[in-house]
Amino acid sequence: MQTRLLTALAALTLPAPLAAQGSQPAATAAPAAADGWRTFATEAYRGKRDSVSFVDPDHGWYGTGAGDLFATTDGGATWTKVASRPGTFVRAVGFVDRLDGFIGNIGTDYYPGVTDTTPLYRTRDGGKTWEAVDTGAATIKGVCAIDILKTQRIYQGTLVPRTVIHAAGRVGGPTGILRSVDGGDTWSVIDMARHAGMILDVTFFDENTGLVFAATNADPAQAEGLVLRTEDGGKTWKEVYRSGRRFELIWKASFPEGSDTGYATVQSYDPERATQLVIRSDDRGRTWREIEMAQDKTARQFGIGFVSKDVGFVGTAAGGFATKDGGRTWERAPIARAANKFETVPTDKGVRVYAIGTEVQAIDLPLLPKR
Repeated sequence: MQTRLLTALAALTLPAPLAAQGSQPAATAAPAAADGWRTFATEAYRGKRDSVSFVDPDHGWYGTGAGDLFATTDGGATWTKVASRPGTFVRAVGFVDRLDGFIGNIGTDYYPGVTDTTPLYRTRDGGKTWEAVDTGAATIKGVCAIDILKTQRIYQGTLVPRTVIHAAGRVGGPTGILRSVDGGDTWSVIDMARHAGMILDVTFFDENTGLVFAATNADPAQAEGLVLRTEDGGKTWKEVYRSGRRFELIWKASFPEGSDTGYATVQSYDPERATQLVIRSDDRGRTWREIEMAQDKTARQFGIGFVSKDVGFVGTAAGGFATKDGGRTWERAPIARAANKFETVPTDKGVRVYAIGTEVQAIDLPLLPKR
């Protein structure tokens, strides 16, 4: 029943009163742990933070269910509250560059205390001010994920930059996608009610080819994990994975840049189920296979982040897991509970992976050999 999902998520995601006011930066980050993960000092928040976005190793943003947006200019060592909008639940954040970004709101009629009906905002000044995205008469109820794709197109014999943006939702339904192929200047709305009961994540490989990670029903007691694929920009969708088990959602996904291999978390609300699975695709989401991650009833999965087809991390309600061999084997990782989003950023020495949930963390990894 819907109550079971709401009860389980509420323990991690309900907005809480602000622990502090003003725009004072937080303390400097703690030293790196022995295995490389370090936890940043951030303003206290009861529950998990859902999304983090970095445009380079220094400049990043995260939001909270209390309507606050925080920014860093030093790679997460310090964070400053740049905006506060009580009544908004910041579920997703996606920035194009240091000034231009998008903030997704979960919307009303799901979490108590959320009064904001605007699903998506745009900022042009690094998050300080927000403007509602105008989609005309059509819109969606709320946003759980934002995908920003920087690509190119031929215009009068010249390759010109092109930014394609998708904002999709939501947990508990109803489902829809906001789509822009001109960097957010104009938008269309894709009604997904015929295809999925919930949408939790979205990713596009090019302007036309993309995936949504979802559930078959808005009621988790009836829901099965679902992945849908489009090759025509969302006009039509093909079911490419269904879990076949009730109480399951496909929560988050990760395709390393330039890789045909990707993974997604299978989130189960079956209290008797100990087997925790991820799914893997080696053909850009056309087909999927299940991989066992752990036997642990407490390790309900959330976010997932891979830096290559072999090396990746999963956040769960019981902490983190890591693999170095494409999911064949997994080991515990010191990632805080309910890491809901992983963000990978290239650095001059390799890659940095950010994780956000009950804490905000990062790990630096060396350059990976090409395979």
